Amino acid sequence: MSDDHTHVQEFFAARAAGWDSRFPDDGPAYAAAVAELGLREGDRVLDAGCGTGRALPPLRAAVGPSGVVVGADLTPAMLEAAVRAGRDREGRLLLADVAALPLRPRSLDAVFAAGLIAHLPDPAGNLGELARVVRPGGVLALFHPIGRAALAARQGRRITPDDLRAEPNLRPLLAGSGWRMTSYADEDARFLALAVRED
Repeated sequence: MSDDHTHVQEFFAARAAGWDSRFPDDGPAYAAAVAELGLREGDRVLDAGCGTGRALPPLRAAVGPSGVVVGADLTPAMLEAAVRAGRDREGRLLLADVAALPLRPRSLDAVFAAGLIAHLPDPAGNLGELARVVRPGGVLALFHPIGRAALAARQGRRITPDDLRAEPNLRPLLAGSGWRMTSYADEDARFLALAVRED
């Protein structure tokens, strides 16, 4: 976890150009996770911490041409990589911090966040900001294309009890931020926690 935006930007800026080639097989996992959001034609959805925009094509397909897709990221180099990949055609890209989104309250139907939670400087506050921009009954997906154990092994570390993505930690964190967790899956091939925006 980072408490420093500059560190997050530097980390991702150094990896942006080769990000998609490092994880070339993640597309189906993204599409499957987006499908679980239950989006409908015309919905308005944010990809929070969109990176190179890998979720934007399935999000656009889910909401159709009448829907609104926004990708927000803190790192200019990641957004530039999204443009190079042509994913800016699937939605509007914003250089923005999820701690202070330039979006109206209750203006969205859903938020998709891949790999975001580990990089939030203030998880409770930042999840609260995501709740601010989603209508009551709207949905949040916290996703990663591999599960916690597989990710820890890839990074050469062990899962610790204070991992925010552990269900006993994540459920109350979401509840305190305006969300109610509705499902939780932590498998080798994916991590996906879904939550609904409370009234």
